[in-house]
Amino acid sequence: QVQLVESGGGLVQPGGSLRLSCAAPGSIFSISTIGWYRQAPGKGRELVARITSGGTTIFTDSVKGRFTISRDNAKSTVYLQMNSLKSEDSAVYYCNALGPKYEYWGQGTQVTVSS
Repeated sequence: QVQLVESGGGLVQPGGSLRLSCAAPGSIFSISTIGWYRQAPGKGRELVARITSGGTTIFTDSVKGRFTISRDNAKSTVYLQMNSLKSEDSAVYYCNALGPKYEYWGQGTQVTVSS
């Protein structure tokens, strides 16, 4: 069973920052597209950002200019740096690893933006 290990969620005030981490097994990391999704209460899961094995990134419009995504191949880890956080960013954030014949999800980490 492949495990994606997420960390870095928590409570932060509006305008603050958090960095989420997603560690994947080295056997799949180098060939996987790694994405961060989020799901707020009563809403569907949406793609926030993702990065391909080659380093190409995409972001949903609502986070452009505030979030960045990067990957450290030596540590088999992807980071989602979230700046200028807003209350509407509050959600459970999930890491996703997508490959030629597989797709895995992490367990989710809660991000709450509140004063």
